[in-house]
Amino acid sequence: MTQEPARLAVVVLVDPRGWLLLQERDEHAPVAPDKWGLVGGHVDPGEDFESAVYRELAEETGLAWHSGLEPWFDGVPPVASPAERGHHRVWVGAADLTDADIVVGEGRQIVFVDPARLDELDLSQAAAYLLPRLLESPLYARLR
Repeated sequence: MTQEPARLAVVVLVDPRGWLLLQERDEHAPVAPDKWGLVGGHVDPGEDFESAVYRELAEETGLAWHSGLEPWFDGVPPVASPAERGHHRVWVGAADLTDADIVVGEGRQIVFVDPARLDELDLSQAAAYLLPRLLESPLYARLR
């Protein structure tokens, strides 16, 4: 019997500068500890992806959004780590926020990061695959 891949609902908020809201996971994270990644996580049994992304956003950042995010990616990023493999749905949204608006509910920190600094961060494999593609997308160009 094959196990279904994990279902992951994640979000990238883009501030007015074009910076990306990312999470630095801590050493206790079950997947990609001590790595930088996207805000979000597992879709609960019986939950749909869209409900999960808003729930995860609230749990991890304290932001109580219920609409306004746009779907951008839906698929399985080709990552080597079995722990990071899974069906990812990524939503993106413009956010007129600062780091001070974020209440960290999980991880070491959740902050807006200058995309020019991404190569300095120890990114999770999924984030390393997804973020450069997002930065090249028409959606990101429109949100900046």
